[in-house]
Amino acid sequence: MKIILSHNFYGSSAPSGENNVFLAERRLLKDHGHEIFEYTRESDEIRSKGIRGNIKGALSTPWNPFSVQGLKRVLQIEKPDIMHVHNTFPLLSPAIFRAARKSETATVLTLHNYRIFCAAAIPLRNGMPCTECLDKRSVIPAVRYGCYRQSRLATIPLAIMIALHRRIGTWHKDVDAFIALTEFQKDKMIEGGLSSGSIYIKPNFYPDPPQPAPWEKRDPRIVFIGRLSKEKGVHVLMEAWRRWGPEAPLLDIIGDGPERSFLEREAGSADNTGRITFHGQLPFQETQERLSRSRLLILPSLWFEGFPMVIREAFALGIPVVASRIGPLPGIVKDGVSGALFESGNAKDLLRIVRSFWLDQGRLAKMAVEARRVFEEKYTAETNYRMLMEIYQSALSARKRKNM
Repeated sequence: MKIILSHNFYGSSAPSGENNVFLAERRLLKDHGHEIFEYTRESDEIRSKGIRGNIKGALSTPWNPFSVQGLKRVLQIEKPDIMHVHNTFPLLSPAIFRAARKSETATVLTLHNYRIFCAAAIPLRNGMPCTECLDKRSVIPAVRYGCYRQSRLATIPLAIMIALHRRIGTWHKDVDAFIALTEFQKDKMIEGGLSSGSIYIKPNFYPDPPQPAPWEKRDPRIVFIGRLSKEKGVHVLMEAWRRWGPEAPLLDIIGDGPERSFLEREAGSADNTGRITFHGQLPFQETQERLSRSRLLILPSLWFEGFPMVIREAFALGIPVVASRIGPLPGIVKDGVSGALFESGNAKDLLRIVRSFWLDQGRLAKMAVEARRVFEEKYTAETNYRMLMEIYQSALSARKRKNM
């Protein structure tokens, strides 16, 4: 199969799960013998240009005619079977789907976030979930609240993009298949206006993971991995540990962000000082090593996550997960099997759940085995490849129907 992969890479100065997924799927397709072409841009192109770069990004976001023409030439020459797009923001724009109109090339869009309907990309406002723009199918709330970077001016290009492509029918006419990461996300995108029949679920995968470490050789510690920002709920985790007191297990906090100084002060003032260690942002391999030696991962999120890569990694390494009962997380972590769920934002409930498991290491060890089983069933490269091929075939069928 001949496939063109299109992606706007986010800035190189910050880690990006979307960039990693694009690269992993590219490798997966090449390893299976498909002929791959790329049509990509990089946000670094405009980040170094200051105001001029910001203006260029803003003008490109709703509709970039140069991307359309450039991609159309590639499609006419190569005539690929599939055009698979991961991210169009800000330099490609959703207009690139127009390049494939009336051609035999089927189009696929991975919904790494909610940006086609939500200017903030993740339905979040003031640290709490907000779905006004999806529920009302309107961009007015986004502009009113300045949802992108807390700026009305910065939000306007995204609002125009959302309103424009909803009005001209880009998502119904020009995209043959959407890939949602979870059932929860699929439901939200249907509420936002997508057709249920065009959305397929395919989670992220973990290529070539190591085997889980033997349970008895793991350190008696718990880990959090992620950005240290309010919506991640790490302050709830700190409160649970404060309540637990000096008998709390060792806790590793891996990641960085605007809340780090506050969280370190909170940890230092608790009775279990020394039980919590902040490691900052670590290289991927070191993070994986620390995760593999732990016995539990906690995700105390207060927002609608996409598909947290760290859950995929934890399951691959046989690490049970305790997560908030919010957004897609209950659909990923099976309560009492591969981990447990607690009431989002409730430190007392988090403490109750974690302490009950920690005092029953035999039960936790069984969950570790189940976590690895879930990984092998759902999140391996081969499973993901089969899912992707089925979606591509569905997209090709949809394209044929449109061209009849």
